[in-house]
Amino acid sequence: MSQYQELKQACYEANMQLPQLGLVLFTFGNASVVDRQNRVFAIKPSGVAYATLRPEDIVIVDFSGKTVEGEKRPSSDTKTHAVLYAHWEHIGGIVHTHSTYATAWAQAQLDIPILGTTHADHLTADIPCAPPMDDQMIAGDYEHQTGWQIINEFQRRGLSPEEVEMVLLSNHAPFTWGKTVDKAVYHSAVLEEVARMAYLSCTLRPDVPRLKDALIRKHYERKHGIHSYYGQS
Repeated sequence: MSQYQELKQACYEANMQLPQLGLVLFTFGNASVVDRQNRVFAIKPSGVAYATLRPEDIVIVDFSGKTVEGEKRPSSDTKTHAVLYAHWEHIGGIVHTHSTYATAWAQAQLDIPILGTTHADHLTADIPCAPPMDDQMIAGDYEHQTGWQIINEFQRRGLSPEEVEMVLLSNHAPFTWGKTVDKAVYHSAVLEEVARMAYLSCTLRPDVPRLKDALIRKHYERKHGIHSYYGQS
């Protein structure tokens, strides 16, 4: 039995949540889970339909994107995951989808504005959309550069990837992450729902106002931080 069996199983289960949540069609997405002790991660194989995916199909790769274990080719987005794992050490899992509403905002090259308390329950900033990749980056190691596109945009905006655990890539689609892969899946579902709500709000009222700062702080702090009181823990 593989020493990475549990890692593969966790990755498989995370990937299978994506179609169940309506976040992917066919093969449009992937999830990965990191093993920091061994500096490897498990990721979905490229082009394998979720309906036929098995735990043993999951591929183990290192932080340079090279296959460590597995007979199938890893996801074409593997190098993007590798860059994020190598440079953001708190991340335990990453999810990439082409979910409809989040991708629509990405294709429009727009941040998702913070309009309501559902958004503020999860973060205090607009959901960032990184600008289009320049031609030199596209012509180079594209998937590797996609990881840097995300990191560079967070640095440019002064955003913390521990506080803002989601991003849109212009003309592409969203990536999310979290301390665990289950959190990354959760953030992917939240992102899609917030994107849908924002789209509908902007459609109903193009001049819809941004959520008041006082409500942003209240809703975020009641779920996060030392004074949080939402839930049972």
